[in-house]
Amino acid sequence: MAEIENSSCSVLVWDLKDSPSSGDWTTVLWRSFASQSIPFVSIPSLVEVNADILKKKYLEWVFYLGETRHNGVSLVDHLELRPGFSYWWMTLIAEKCNLAKSPQIDHAIRLMAFGDWIADQRCRLLTLASSDGDLADSMRAMSEKLGFAFEWRPKTVEATDYSPLKRVYHRLPNIFQSLIWLVRYVFERFQLKGVGSADWLRSNGQTTFVSYLDNLLPSALSEGRFESRYWAHLPAVVEGGGTKTNWLHLYVPDKTIPTAAAAAEVIRKFNGSSKGRQVHVTLDSFLSGRVIFRTICDFGRLSWKTFRLQPAEFFEATDKVIFWPLFRKEWLESFFGPTAMQNVLFLNLFEEAMSALNCQAVGAYLQENQGWEFALIHSWRAAGHKRIVGAQHSTVRFWDLRYFFAPKTYHRTGGNTLPMPDHVAVNGAAAKDLFLGAGYPVVQVADVEALRYLHLEENIDVAESALTSTPRPLRILVVGDYLRQNSMILMQLLEKSAKYLLSDIEVTVKPHPNCPINLLDYSDIPNMTMSMDPISKLLPGSDVVFAGNTTSAAVDAYCAGVSVISILDPSTLNLSPLRGRDGALFVTTPNELVDALLSVMGRPPSAVRVQEFFNLDSKLPRWMKLLQEPA
Repeated sequence: MAEIENSSCSVLVWDLKDSPSSGDWTTVLWRSFASQSIPFVSIPSLVEVNADILKKKYLEWVFYLGETRHNGVSLVDHLELRPGFSYWWMTLIAEKCNLAKSPQIDHAIRLMAFGDWIADQRCRLLTLASSDGDLADSMRAMSEKLGFAFEWRPKTVEATDYSPLKRVYHRLPNIFQSLIWLVRYVFERFQLKGVGSADWLRSNGQTTFVSYLDNLLPSALSEGRFESRYWAHLPAVVEGGGTKTNWLHLYVPDKTIPTAAAAAEVIRKFNGSSKGRQVHVTLDSFLSGRVIFRTICDFGRLSWKTFRLQPAEFFEATDKVIFWPLFRKEWLESFFGPTAMQNVLFLNLFEEAMSALNCQAVGAYLQENQGWEFALIHSWRAAGHKRIVGAQHSTVRFWDLRYFFAPKTYHRTGGNTLPMPDHVAVNGAAAKDLFLGAGYPVVQVADVEALRYLHLEENIDVAESALTSTPRPLRILVVGDYLRQNSMILMQLLEKSAKYLLSDIEVTVKPHPNCPINLLDYSDIPNMTMSMDPISKLLPGSDVVFAGNTTSAAVDAYCAGVSVISILDPSTLNLSPLRGRDGALFVTTPNELVDALLSVMGRPPSAVRVQEFFNLDSKLPRWMKLLQEPA
């Protein structure tokens, strides 16, 4: 990308879906890639070229933000909510969930890349075409710091289609929204109050699992038995030696268990069918007047602690970038909004649940580094329990920033350190390499079997995908995403491409269980059917898998040797678990998808690549060794 030669040059940053305007300026594409025929500067391309540097810089920025001092006390220590436990670790900013909760992280990473680029240009005027006012404020601040003029060309976007009641709610001050959220939450979950808590109090089991009350096997659920895809047959193996287990579930409504009343009935059935080998409760089982009162008190303390701060002062520039306008809403949400109320409620619920248990030898939870997990770890240790293990249950993606911290975070001294499990149980080489490469303490990383991928241990027969002498349609398996917008992008791109394919196609759509896809919305795709069968059953009859940018199901196909084509959405970071893997294809346009589909036609399946990702052994020796280690 050539530097701008004119000393009086101007730069146009294009953050809109339609084509950029032409003129006497350098065009910078904010959320799309540049074609070879037009010499635009593509920020998504710059991000990928400098991914390692930008990721490190952003993680360090989060670390130093927490260490910024107020009256001689770091922000982390100022936010101490319990002795040795800082609320900082539960905030959206520290959580870094660019996957769903914090979309502005994408802008922050791009601003870093753009700041590095524009500093080398002789720019006098920066123009932004965008509908994002927060991005405009950050760019204006950058322009002032670098000494050139700034112009914002806003584009009006359609208002969000909220109901009148929701519109009123969203206009209320954050604190009132939080109180309404709490009342609604207690009302909706009240039927879970006390369910299973008596059994929990009497339990003499010394092994506890913390999990979500979803992703259950339907066949077992219909019989009132607990079997979870998160944990596979680990519970049966653990209990085979006579070990009794305790299960604390976070209830997430879905089509299988749509209401709290249904969840309560499921918990009762689990406890009735386990014959004393398992005790099941939900976190909401510990709702009480005392918990609600303490939650409101904690929320008030937190709001008061934060109200006295001047947050813009903490968001000092990182090199040329000023992030405060981007994260202003997240700051308010984290300290005054419903997220803050939920966080302190979960902290109190975990404290109640953990203090009610006899001393536990070991605990394990699904690790994604969400805010509630740090409340769990603190409550676990405060109650005097022994080892706790964070189970990395799916794939780890390079750009899923929840899993990563600046290395200095792990070695922070004094109180209020990051609540970390005693071990992170990684399910294979891919995750282990990412954790260790990011500076995670090596002594705390433990290898275990990949519970959700044990089906890959079997010899998956993909021979049907090999080149055959008999002409037949190209069989495409579309794997949906759990985010509705991502599934829409996936299906729309396939629909635009279908008419350009020279051969017949057969399309099988497998939606995410929590994100249905209506095939009638994509009627231009021929020969399309839907299946909810496990992906292991669908792969042998597929020539190629077409997947979204975030779904881990793409790894199943890749490991089995089936060709995988993934969408590379330039409006977000590349969150694919196949990023950087040999043979993985990425597309952004209908033409690219057509070319990719044609390139895999008749191609025999690749070698099985399971060992690149996962540890597989259905006897689970690694898991059993980890759980049975002495405290």
